[in-house]
Amino acid sequence: MANTFKVVTKPSVSADSSTPTTIYTVPSSTTSIVLALLVANKHTTSIKATVQIVSTTAQATTGGGADNGTVNVIKDVSIEEETSLEIMAGQKYVLMTGDILKVYGDNANLDVTLSFMEIT
Repeated sequence: MANTFKVVTKPSVSADSSTPTTIYTVPSSTTSIVLALLVANKHTTSIKATVQIVSTTAQATTGGGADNGTVNVIKDVSIEEETSLEIMAGQKYVLMTGDILKVYGDNANLDVTLSFMEIT
C-alpha cells in the first residue's frame, strides 16, 4: 500500500447551495484521510460557509443499518472578513472510494485548501 500526501486548492467556491464546489472526489481503489481543511474569506464582510461530505459508499453504518449519505461538517458558519477558519483542526476524516468533499458560501469570495493522504 502506498501512502501519498496531497493538497488541493480551490479559489472562489460556489455561492449557490444547489451547486456546491467539489473540492475532492476519492479515486477508485483508494481510501483518503483528510488532515486539514482551511476556508479563507478574502472579502471585506463576513461570509457564511458550508462544508459537506457526500458519501457514496453503500456500506451500512454500525448500529443504524442505513447507507451513508450527505452530511454537513459545518453549516452556515460565519467567517469574519479577511480571516480564515480551520475546519478539521485536530480531527481526521476517512473518505472511501467515490466520497466527495464539497463547499459553498453565501458569497463566492471563499478560497479552500485541503490537505489529505491517499492510501492506495
